[in-house]
Amino acid sequence: MRLEFTVSENLKRAAAFCAVSMLIVGAAAAQSAIPDAPIVNDEGGPVAITGTMNYTSPTFARGRSQPIVILEDQAGFVDRDKGFLMPLESQVLGQFTTDFFDPPVSYSIALPIEPQGLYRDVDQDGETDQGVQIYATAYWNNVFGDPYLEERDLYGGGWSTAFASTLVSDDEATLYEIIGGKLLVYAPDDAQGFPSGFGADGLLFTADDPIVRLPQGYTTVILDSDPFTFDRSRTPTYDLIEPEGAALDDFSGLGYTAAFDAMIDKLRAEYAFTELKDIDWDALRAAYRPRFVAAENARDSAAYGRALRDFLWEIPDGHTALYPLSEPLIDDFRNAVIGGVGIIMRQVDGGDVIVTYVGADTPAARAGIEVGAAVVSVNGVPVRDWIANTTAYTGPFSTDIVRALEQTRYATRFPVGSPVTLTYRNPFAVSDATAELSAVIDVETFLESEPVSEAAAFDLPVEYDVLESGYGYARITSFNQNALLTIQLWERLLQTLNETETPGLIIDMRENGGGSGFLADQMAAYFFDQPLILGNTSGYDDSTGTFITDPDRPDRFFLPPENLRYRGDVVVLVSPECASACEFFTYAITRQDRAAVVGQYPTRGLGGGIEDFAMPEGFFVRIAVARPLDTDGNIIIEGAGISPTIKVPVTVETVLTEGDPVLEAAEAYLDGR
Repeated sequence: MRLEFTVSENLKRAAAFCAVSMLIVGAAAAQSAIPDAPIVNDEGGPVAITGTMNYTSPTFARGRSQPIVILEDQAGFVDRDKGFLMPLESQVLGQFTTDFFDPPVSYSIALPIEPQGLYRDVDQDGETDQGVQIYATAYWNNVFGDPYLEERDLYGGGWSTAFASTLVSDDEATLYEIIGGKLLVYAPDDAQGFPSGFGADGLLFTADDPIVRLPQGYTTVILDSDPFTFDRSRTPTYDLIEPEGAALDDFSGLGYTAAFDAMIDKLRAEYAFTELKDIDWDALRAAYRPRFVAAENARDSAAYGRALRDFLWEIPDGHTALYPLSEPLIDDFRNAVIGGVGIIMRQVDGGDVIVTYVGADTPAARAGIEVGAAVVSVNGVPVRDWIANTTAYTGPFSTDIVRALEQTRYATRFPVGSPVTLTYRNPFAVSDATAELSAVIDVETFLESEPVSEAAAFDLPVEYDVLESGYGYARITSFNQNALLTIQLWERLLQTLNETETPGLIIDMRENGGGSGFLADQMAAYFFDQPLILGNTSGYDDSTGTFITDPDRPDRFFLPPENLRYRGDVVVLVSPECASACEFFTYAITRQDRAAVVGQYPTRGLGGGIEDFAMPEGFFVRIAVARPLDTDGNIIIEGAGISPTIKVPVTVETVLTEGDPVLEAAEAYLDGR
């Protein structure tokens, strides 16, 4: 019996061995049936990659602090996993070998003998094979954590959609699908298959891909030929591709009229808020085109510049901008602001317009006008009407409140030498008085009326201190400076607050003009313990002629390490100078009522994602091309701003005080918590 059992077991083992052998032989036969990839430039495979990266947007590099180029593991694309986080061990770092801020920039990457990425079986034969590692070369900006890219650096994961060796689709039906460029493929042996074309569906790594067998080691796969080209050069060139959506639209080579027409066509299709702001592009074309035709016929660049400026002022959006200003436009601005009579005015709650500043030895001072005087009329026009009819050279504006504030500032500017009649009532006076003045060169009052301090340009992006009240005080001046430095300062502040158990934090955003909306959102995330969804961004899709969103990539928090999260009370100070990314920070940090907002006015109301394009005579135009949406799909911030939850009144007392009533209100709020 024992002998019979042994024989029986041996027979079973032999049968199993034969079965396995047959499977191996069958698999080998199946693999051998795959044709070999036709190789060009067979030098044994790549050992290093070089290339260039060219960006054409004049604002692309702003705030970039630690740009890197890496081998980017494409396992996420194979899986169509938009949340894929490439393993740290797969991130082979290269280096930019020329000045990153002077494009085109060159880079190089030395390849490891055996990369440590993820294998994916892409031969579509239904069998499980080891597969291959697939890489693109790609640009990223490393802001958070260590030298390698983490979730926040990767905007949540996935694969590169810009400035990589691969070209991806921006059409809604095939959004983010790889449609061209170059891949680096590593095969562990000579038995692995890889697509030689996109197949009938036009997509990569799908069931209808034709397959070839790769040699062991590295191979460059060029996706722009049909069939694909398989290159084994030792030092191939992989240029990083600037996608069409990121490239600068350049109308600078056109005539004035043709460029105007091209601009109107672009605005009609791509401007984000045509319906929201009820803009009639046909009417604007009809109104302004004759000015461009006349400027072109007269070869008058100054008339062209003024026509372009005045046209853009018609778009009620504070993101709309024209730069750099030409000499005629600078002269127009200088002539508009250089003259005055020595006063600054401000409108207070209830509608009165009061004098908040009188310059020493100015016409107003000599006439006896005092700080606190209520202005009744200017040149016989009721003061509020005078303000409403004033041109503010800081336009255009997204909100009526900001427009009125800027018009009030410019309402005291007059041509030098012109007569100015002011009717006013000084404090404690029983009747109105009228002063006949003559405007003089008065730069002082214009500079004094500037809401943002000149020193802000030299400030760090994050500055902080402890107030006498014991609360922390942080001032974020910009989301547009060195992003790495910004995060390092931010994390040092929050770590210190936690270590000292500081009970409350006041974040002063009153002079923050914006920058990176993503950076702003992620700095707000340090006050939360949940990865909240904030909303989404909608952009123009030229394949459908509509604005679309990607539901798989919402705007959201990516949480920082737990020890850096601050859980004390938070107050944000805002003003009309808090714009764009500053407003996104304020919006994000007030989710779930996490923070109070203190101020006298709403923020500036600039919600759109921006794009610049080139026009003749060296001008660039900036417009909003993306819509910010909340979780219900409603447009946020644009045209409304963020209103204070604690409004500090604008009264004679708060306007004329030497203190800081907004900061004092914030401290009082924290005291009452």
